[in-house]
Parts: sequence; structure tokens; C-alpha cells
Amino acid sequence: MNKEVKYIDWGLIDYQEAWAKQETVFNETVAIKTANRTNNTTLITPNMLVFCEHPHVYTLGKSGVPENLLLDEQGLKEKQAAYYKINRGGDITYHGPGQIVGYPILDLDNFFTDIHLYLRTLEEAVILTLKDYGIEAGRYPGYTGVWLDPDNDKARKICAMGVRCSRWVTMHGFAFNVNTNLDYFNNIIPCGIDDKAVTSMQKELGYELPMEEVKLKLRTHIADLFGMTLV
Repeated sequence: MNKEVKYIDWGLIDYQEAWAKQETVFNETVAIKTANRTNNTTLITPNMLVFCEHPHVYTLGKSGVPENLLLDEQGLKEKQAAYYKINRGGDITYHGPGQIVGYPILDLDNFFTDIHLYLRTLEEAVILTLKDYGIEAGRYPGYTGVWLDPDNDKARKICAMGVRCSRWVTMHGFAFNVNTNLDYFNNIIPCGIDDKAVTSMQKELGYELPMEEVKLKLRTHIADLFGMTLV
């Protein structure tokens, strides 16, 4: 039987507001799991899949180095971009309009308790979505995320990943470049990788994609791969 997962689209939302909302759901879920263990109860944990877009923002994960942001405070102001150090894994990345940011807040005890499989499954959903549009994508050995031409010197990243997982509850997630303004990546060393390019669906196909259509295909693939029923 498929697990019910609440799907919600927050639209264009400030990064810090979205982070606070995630934290609330994440903490509530962890609290339920803790109570279940303490009281020997079986309260059901919520599962949520959030899609959104953010105004221009750079986020630095726990394993990142601040030097990978190539802008000072004045430069950030000129680019109208925010900057946050956050509690996910990974290095620095950019979020902005035209990018599907996905935040699965899941209790993996309801699916499978394997963080590597979790990341590979999210990657697979993006790979299948790109395939729907005739774009061949794959994985780059040693790195998370989804890449085009990962096996040669034209390797370029189209989807970044950075998750937090505690007590098998996840937050943060992925950033999938659909119609993203790639110029903003010039102000960082994306994910700490200084010799690989970044791309988007729009750049690869030469036209702007309908965001709602791409979101529908992506969430359908996520639901199928995880065995979810989105409600």
C-alpha cells in the first residue's frame, strides 16, 4: 500500500521563511517519533513533499567553505541576493526564480532507512523527468546531484542536492534548474567544484519550459519511485 504524502507548492517564497516552515514540520515529526519510542505508542508521522521557488539566494551547507562565495556584502546587494549558512549537508549553492526547489520532509521509517538510496531515488526522479524532455542525464561518480555528460569533460550539473536527516526524518532536498538564470552561478564555486559547469533545461533545449508541467512530471516520478500517494 502506498504511503500518503501531502504535496504542497509554496510558490515563490523567501528562503528563510521556507527554512523556518521546514524546521517546524521536521521538529514536529521528530517529536512524534520520540514520543512513540518513549511511550510505546504508534502515532502516525506526517510526510510532506514541498515544491517552491526562491528569490535570489546563496546557501552554504555544513561542509562548505565561505570562500566559495565570490561576492562581498556590497556584491550581494547589487545582485539583490541573500546569503545564509544552513544545516544541510553539502557546500554552497544558488537558488532563484525558474528553479524547482524540492523539500521532501519524510519519515524514512515509512519508506526505507537508507540515506544513500534516498538520494539516489531523488536523483532518479530528476533523471526520468529530463528523459521526458529528451535530455539524457546521469550521475557523476563521487558527487551527488544530476549531471549531463557525466562521463566526459563536458560534464555539467543540472540539479544539486543537499539534505539533512535526523532520526530518519529528512529536510532540505534538491534544486533543479529549469528556467534558472545561470549567471548567478558565476558568483560562487558551485558545491565547491571549480572545474565543472552548471546548466538548465532552458539552456539545453533552447526555450523556456512551462514550470507547472515540469513540476507535475517530477512529482509523479517521485511518487512512483517512493511508492507514495500524493494528497
